[in-house]
Amino acid sequence: MNLHRKGRTALVLALVVVVAMAFRVSWNALRDIAGAIGADDTAAMLYPFVVDGLMALALIATLVLAGRDRTFALRVLAGYTIASLVLNYVHGLVPELHGRSVDWGRLADWDPANWALVLLATSLPVGSIYFGSDLVAKVLHHRPTPITTPTVNAKESTETVRNRSSFDLAVSTPAPITPNVAVLPRPVAVGFLKSTVPDKPVQAIEQPPTAPIESRSVAAESTRPRRATGRVPEVARTPRPKRTADELLAEARKATADWPDARLTAEGIRREVRTSPANARTLRDTLRGERGLQAV
Repeated sequence: MNLHRKGRTALVLALVVVVAMAFRVSWNALRDIAGAIGADDTAAMLYPFVVDGLMALALIATLVLAGRDRTFALRVLAGYTIASLVLNYVHGLVPELHGRSVDWGRLADWDPANWALVLLATSLPVGSIYFGSDLVAKVLHHRPTPITTPTVNAKESTETVRNRSSFDLAVSTPAPITPNVAVLPRPVAVGFLKSTVPDKPVQAIEQPPTAPIESRSVAAESTRPRRATGRVPEVARTPRPKRTADELLAEARKATADWPDARLTAEGIRREVRTSPANARTLRDTLRGERGLQAV
């Protein structure tokens, strides 16, 4: 941990040294550019701080901020880096800028390029004020994201302790109770209002050892036939053949051949032949007519 902190400190110091040397190298170019666009000696001396100083500020903001603010700081850093590169490049192409012998406002021979360079050089101080203030405000209002440490879920741990206390402990689970089956002596019949002491001594009968009765659960069985619930469908019914009138009459003649006339009734024929009351009455009248009796 200590070595890691020392490495980070050395890295930051190296960055500071590199930035300081780069600032010193870019100093002359930016100062001469400022003098070419009309700045006095004091303004020309401060002009490099405006450009390269904002680059250093944007670099620090990049290391502190996060998310969209960090992206904004990176864009500011990239924009001012490109602007400083362009001005240093122009300073290298125009030797007259070194001795300040060039005319004011003349950074290039081609007018459109000269206008663009003058606009760029004069807009950098104003941009430094705007972007520098915005970056400082973002850094001051920045709240670092707290590092969440893995914590044990309190509810989960409570349930674990509760489950262990109710299932794992021996006290919470009572031992199974085994029934104590005792063999009782066989009852002796005693007469009403008689002495229980026998007149003669009777030799005791030894009882054979009996095994304890084990309690087993047996499903109750009903001896009554189960009644049909609802109407029996036609498919489940036993088909009964339908007899014609001649077959019924022949069967009725055979069944009532030895019957006396008084027994020849519709109810008796219906029960014997197993037919409907209407058919039984018709058979009764036919049989009585054959015997020469009067129809009822």
